[in-house]
Amino acid sequence: MRAERRSPAEGTGQAGTRAAYPLVRIYRTSPSPYQLTMAAVAGRSGLPPELVSRFVALGLVDAERDARGRLWFRPSAPSAIARVQRLRDGLCLNYAAIGVVVDLLDRIERLETALRRSERAAKEPTTWT
Repeated sequence: MRAERRSPAEGTGQAGTRAAYPLVRIYRTSPSPYQLTMAAVAGRSGLPPELVSRFVALGLVDAERDARGRLWFRPSAPSAIARVQRLRDGLCLNYAAIGVVVDLLDRIERLETALRRSERAAKEPTTWT
C-alpha cells in the first residue's frame, strides 16, 4: 500500500521520476538488531532450544530479552552457534574454554581489520591542497 506522489523534479519538466511513500508506518514486533526468535535460531542451527539457551547463559551467543522474557537473537546467531559447535567438536574443548577461544578469535579479527585499514591508509597518497 504505497501512494505515489510527484517529486519536486516532476514539476520542473523531468519526466519519469516518481517517489513512493508508505501510507502506514510499520512497527517491528522484535527489537531492532535482534530479530530471530529462539525457535528460529534452534531450527536453523539444528540444536534443541535448551542447548541454545545454555549457550546464551554461558555468554557464547548474544541475545536480548524482551519485556515478556523471550530471547531475541541477531541474524548472525546461527553462524555463532556453528562456530561454537566446530570448536567443541574439532578441538574437544569445554564450553568455558570455548568462550575464551571465541573472545581471542574476535580480538584477532578486530586487530587484523585495523592493521589492514592502516596499511591501506599508508598506501594512499596524501594530497595537500
